[in-house]
Amino acid sequence: MTQIFYTEDHDWVEVLDTNKVRIGITEYAQDQLGDIVYVELPEEGDDLDAGDELGTVESVKSVSEILSPLTGTVTAVNDILEDEPELVNDDATGKGWFIELETEDEVDTSGLLSKEEYAALIEE
Repeated sequence: MTQIFYTEDHDWVEVLDTNKVRIGITEYAQDQLGDIVYVELPEEGDDLDAGDELGTVESVKSVSEILSPLTGTVTAVNDILEDEPELVNDDATGKGWFIELETEDEVDTSGLLSKEEYAALIEE
């Protein structure tokens, strides 16, 4: 069973393995941004600390920094977004994922929100 967590910055974190996650932005975030026209992501092999910028998303409205919710090494980048950034609008939690990150130890989800906690956050 897939475990998905969320951040207060409107990212989603899917736990793929004991020390591997996939990260993207939520439907709510892409809806707030509007039509996404450009996505800039890190390179495979880049090391990120929690809170580091992992990329930027440019929409017709604004440019937003995406911060890494966890510390780890980038093991995969969704290169399709380079040519098709609109995938984030079409399928933010599916084909519009950003990166996969491998953590040194077991994934620590203690600082992340559950689906219910995130739903309560966006209702405010």
